[in-house]
Amino acid sequence: DDCVPHPDFFPFCSEMLIRYREHESVWAVSGSNFQQGKKRGPGSYYFSRYMHCWGWASWRRAWQHNDSTLEFWPEWKNSEAWRIFFEDPLERHYWSDIFEKLYRDEIDTWDYAWLASIFWRSGLTIIPNVNLVSNIGFGTEATHTATKSPFSNMAVHALGDLNHPSPVTRCQEADRYTFEYHYFRRKWLPLRRLFLSASRSVGRI
Repeated sequence: DDCVPHPDFFPFCSEMLIRYREHESVWAVSGSNFQQGKKRGPGSYYFSRYMHCWGWASWRRAWQHNDSTLEFWPEWKNSEAWRIFFEDPLERHYWSDIFEKLYRDEIDTWDYAWLASIFWRSGLTIIPNVNLVSNIGFGTEATHTATKSPFSNMAVHALGDLNHPSPVTRCQEADRYTFEYHYFRRKWLPLRRLFLSASRSVGRI
C-alpha cells in the first residue's frame, strides 16, 4: 500500500514474466530504477544483480530458492566464491555486515534474505530504464521507514514500446552506481579511500 506504480509497470512485468519464464539466470523483475536518469544499454531495461523490492515480480522456480534463514551464509561468507562475487572489498564488506546481522536475527526484514538468496545463486533481475514505481511510505506513520529518504516519492515515467536487450548479461556499470548512490550513498564515498588504504595495509579483506 506504500508503492504507487505507473500503469506501464503491469504490462512490463507481464511480458517479462512470459519472455524469461524458462531463463534460469533471471530471477525477478523490478519496477524501481535508481540510476537518476542514466540509461543503461540500448534496451528498455537492463540486467542487474540487485533486486529492488518496491514493486516486483518473480517466478515459482526462483522464489522456491528463497532462504529466509540464510542457512547457506556461514559457509559462503568464508569461501573464495564470496570474495570473487564482490571484487570490490568495500561492497563485499557492506553486504557481509548486513547478511551477518540478518543471519543472527538482528535485522527484521524479508527483502535482504531474498537478495542474499539471489546473490548466492548469481541470479539476475530485470530493471526498467525508467522508474516505474514511487514509494510514498516514508514518514512518522510508517512501520519501518519513519525517517526521510531521498528515494521517497520518486517520479515515475512511461516506459513505452519495449526494446529487448541482448544478450542477457549484467550491467556492471549500473550495479556500481546502484551500490555507491543507492546503498552506500555518495556522502560516504570518502570512506572508500580510507577503507581501501587500510585494506592494502593489513592485507586482503
